[in-house]
Amino acid sequence: MKITKPSLSFWQIFNMNVGFLGIQFSFGLQQTAVNPIFSFLGAHHDELPLLNLAGPVTGLIIQPIIGAISDKTWSPRWGRRKPFFLIGAIIGSLCLFAFPFSPTLWFAVGLLWILDVGNNMAMEPYRAFVGDKLPNKQLSFGYQMQSLFVGAGIVLANASIFIFQDWFGGVDAVTEASEGIPKWLYYSFFIGATLSVSTILWSVLKTPEIPPSDEEYDEIKRHNAMPLKDRIKTPFTEIVDAIKDMPNFMWRLSAVYLFQWYALFVYWQFIAPMFRESMNFDASQALSQAAKMNTTYNVSTIVFALALVPLALKYGGKKVYVFSLFLTGIAMLSIPFIQDSFLVILPMILFGIGWAAMMGIPYSMVSKIVPQERRGVYMGILNMMIVIPMGIQTLTFGPIVKHLLNDSAVNAIIFGGVLFVISGVFALRLKLPKSLNEDEGAPVIGGGGGH
Repeated sequence: MKITKPSLSFWQIFNMNVGFLGIQFSFGLQQTAVNPIFSFLGAHHDELPLLNLAGPVTGLIIQPIIGAISDKTWSPRWGRRKPFFLIGAIIGSLCLFAFPFSPTLWFAVGLLWILDVGNNMAMEPYRAFVGDKLPNKQLSFGYQMQSLFVGAGIVLANASIFIFQDWFGGVDAVTEASEGIPKWLYYSFFIGATLSVSTILWSVLKTPEIPPSDEEYDEIKRHNAMPLKDRIKTPFTEIVDAIKDMPNFMWRLSAVYLFQWYALFVYWQFIAPMFRESMNFDASQALSQAAKMNTTYNVSTIVFALALVPLALKYGGKKVYVFSLFLTGIAMLSIPFIQDSFLVILPMILFGIGWAAMMGIPYSMVSKIVPQERRGVYMGILNMMIVIPMGIQTLTFGPIVKHLLNDSAVNAIIFGGVLFVISGVFALRLKLPKSLNEDEGAPVIGGGGGH
């Protein structure tokens, strides 16, 4: 028996997505503060890509496995997805609290691996959770609301960095940076540790999960009755089978993601070093400037996230997504040539529009075409399409920036802009099945549906 999902109110969808605020605060610190911390602890430019290998590897392993396991999980008390993202949030919180106390580079790198395990454990079932709860006509709105919280979390993370530097930073920033991790940076990580757990708890307590259908529940009981060794093998066979059956749309999306996420990893690793090179900033000034720029593009994400829903309704999700990729490419190509620390805000607004689309539209399109009983594993596979390009970047970009780009952070950012333009060209090939109309993405906000 197929379950009919009720339409949810604005505040129900809002409460459902609050937990992403904490997850993305952590992600914002990874974007902006982790690589400068590596630099404070002695890392060089060409070492940064490899030091970020934790994200791609843990995402590749953790997300699809957790997705497959959560598909076969149900507890009347704890639900299907919520136990996983709550445990992930606790792991992430502990790592964030410990991170600024890192005494050496390799201690910090090890903590990043554990932090990424926690974040990936939280993020994947959260993506599936939204798809589980919402009918097709509200999926675009639900994922764009999630995109809004992505922007809000990263805004708070980056704003905290330059605010605490202004309030508590030393007078001599160069001397401060040479002595290790600045003390003012500690406070951002402490706030992140608190939000990681508290916001997830808000969503867990405010949003009950929909029980599985009779067919799904029978399948879960059959799975739980299997011998332990067979249950351990099940997630891996589920992933392999799902890849074999993967819709053509997702294969085409993987080509877009190859260039999109390679470019994004380049941006996050090299935006702070770029400001040292293009504006002659010292290490702390470059970190603060990068935090301001990341804050700007995520404020733009907050502003435009929900505005993209009616645009997707009118022009189609694919067209909005393609346009957003080209905007992001233009932004990255122009940033290195702007010498004014205020005017560089303008391309970051374009970057934020692109980020709003990237964090919402592909998820809503994929959620419409995958079967409910496999949503968790397919959201994990979608994340594999994100982390594989990141993994390729961490292994290849060190030699590229050193030998082909003249060890220049400016050239690295320009290189990323070119890749975004290429991703936009590949996105022109995306096609949803004809049976799915774009009006299913309309932001229908109902008052009923308490669950």
